[in-house]
Amino acid sequence: MPPKSDINKAGWEQSDFPILCETCLGDNAFVRMSKQEFGRSCGTCARPFTVFRWNPGSGMRFKTTVICQTCAKIKNVCQTCLLDLEYGLPTQVRDTALAVGNAAPTSEINREYYAQNMEAKLEGNKSLLDTTRASSAAKEMLKQLARTDPYYKRNRPHLCSFYAKGECKRGDDCPYRHEMPVDNELSKQNIQDRYHGRQDPVARKILSTHAASMGLTPPEDQSITSLFLTNLPASATEQSIRTRVVSSLPAVQPAQLKSIVHVAKTRCAFVNFKDRASAELAAQAWANGVDIDGETIGVKWGRSKNAAKSKPTTSTAAVASAA
Repeated sequence: MPPKSDINKAGWEQSDFPILCETCLGDNAFVRMSKQEFGRSCGTCARPFTVFRWNPGSGMRFKTTVICQTCAKIKNVCQTCLLDLEYGLPTQVRDTALAVGNAAPTSEINREYYAQNMEAKLEGNKSLLDTTRASSAAKEMLKQLARTDPYYKRNRPHLCSFYAKGECKRGDDCPYRHEMPVDNELSKQNIQDRYHGRQDPVARKILSTHAASMGLTPPEDQSITSLFLTNLPASATEQSIRTRVVSSLPAVQPAQLKSIVHVAKTRCAFVNFKDRASAELAAQAWANGVDIDGETIGVKWGRSKNAAKSKPTTSTAAVASAA
C-alpha cells in the first residue's frame, strides 16, 4: 500500500532529489547519489523521510540528509548542514538579523503535528521564509555576513578517534583525518540547536565578532545593561520605540526590558535591560542599527553610572546617570 494511502504512514515523506547547498553538494558535476525511502527519522520532526547519501568530492567524507524536506523548506535551510540556503549562515544569525521568532515546537510534543500542518501550507519548492520585508539595517547586516562562496573544507573527513588515542595503524591509508581534537565551544554542536536557532556556538561567535567589528564590543563593566540610541526621528515617541524594540528582539522576552528613557529634545533614547545577557543580544541584533519610523538609528553601549556622574556636562549624560 502506498504511504499516502496508509493512515499509519500518512505523514511520511517521499522525494526525488534533496534540498542542498552548494558546499554540501560538492564540486563534482557528476556526483552519484544513493536513495533510500524512509531510511531514517527526521532530526527535528521525527517523521520518516527519503534519505540521500553521496560523496561530494575526492578525499571528502560521505554526506547524508538529516532532516526532511518539509522542515528544510520551513526554515529555508540545507537538509545536511542546516545552514541558510540564501546567505550560508546559521539560522540563529539570520533570524536575529531579520527579527524572526521560532514558531516551531522545540519539544517532542506536537512537533509531528506542526510539520504536517506546515507541509499543507507549502507550495511546491517555495519556502515559508520571506526576506523581502526585512528592514534596511537587517539587509545590510546579512549582506556583510553572507557566505557567497562554497566552503568545501567543511566536507573533510572526521577526525580519527584511534589516532587521538595513539592506536591508529593505518597510516596514510586511514580514511579519517589524523589531527588531534580541539575541545572548545565550537565542538559542542547539535541538530536541534542549529535548526531552531538557540544556543548555537557558531552563531554566537559570528554575531559577537560582527558586533565588535561595528563598535559594539561589550564593556568590561558587567553592570552596564543599557544601549544608547542616537539620531531618532522627530516623530519617535517612547511607545513607538518600545514597540520597535520588542518586535526587533524576538529572542528577548519583553519582561527583560526594564525601561526606555526618551529624550525628545536631543532625539535620543536609553534602552535599559534587566540583565547583561539581554543587552548583549540586543547589541548583536542591532549591530548595523535599528529601523524606527523608516530611519536607521545608530546604537551604542551606555556608560556606567560612575562614569556618567563624573562627566555630567550634557543633558544626555544626566539622563544616563538617572537611568
